[in-house]
Amino acid sequence: MYNEYDNDKFFEEYAKMARSTQGLQGAGEWHQLKPLFPPLQGKAVLDLGCGYGWHCKFAAEQGASEVLGLDLSRKMIREAEKRNRSEHIQYRVCGIEEYEYPENRWDCVVSNLALHYIEDIEMIFQKVFRTLKPRGIFIFNIEHPVFTAGVGQDWIYTEEQTPLYWPVDEYFKPGKRNTCFLGCDVVKQHHTLTQILMGLLNHGFELKVVEEAEPPEEMLDIPGMKDELRRPMMLLVKAAVKK
Repeated sequence: MYNEYDNDKFFEEYAKMARSTQGLQGAGEWHQLKPLFPPLQGKAVLDLGCGYGWHCKFAAEQGASEVLGLDLSRKMIREAEKRNRSEHIQYRVCGIEEYEYPENRWDCVVSNLALHYIEDIEMIFQKVFRTLKPRGIFIFNIEHPVFTAGVGQDWIYTEEQTPLYWPVDEYFKPGKRNTCFLGCDVVKQHHTLTQILMGLLNHGFELKVVEEAEPPEEMLDIPGMKDELRRPMMLLVKAAVKK
């Protein structure tokens, strides 16, 4: 299956991002995502779309006894094995849709900025529910529906190339969105807020936290970061298994 992250040009540009060079501290949403994690001492953790493996490393550092990081990109998995190796972490080249999701297997499932590449997100919710143990926790960060419904997922600019406003169109039309990300053509999937939240509720989850990511004060001096306060880019969700 084709994966943008195995494109040499794309991967080279991705490697320059702050979240690639600095890890979790370089991710603007980490100050909100970190508190969502439950105690992980002795727990089994599954990371869907693990990328460089930063969240896998965090789980291992928190005392997780077993961590499995999945990513469709071979380049990402190779980088994770180099940067974030641990005796408690196993990495596997595997798509989110292809994983077997064994029943009652994991205490915590995490997915960071990967589910907006999945067309049938409710199917993944159903499979995650099945693979979580009773009282298991599902934490994910997905591109916000306002962001994915953006026209070309970009601002409308003034003649001086200052962001003027963020256009939203065809919000209630879920499905494929062709965008330009890091100078490459990338295909994402738009899901409405109703699809995401009701999809969780309809498949047995209990919502614990729903937050829209805002950059922390200390990052606002980074060029373009203040504009991230003008519209939500990411949606953070913590859900629990009620079975």
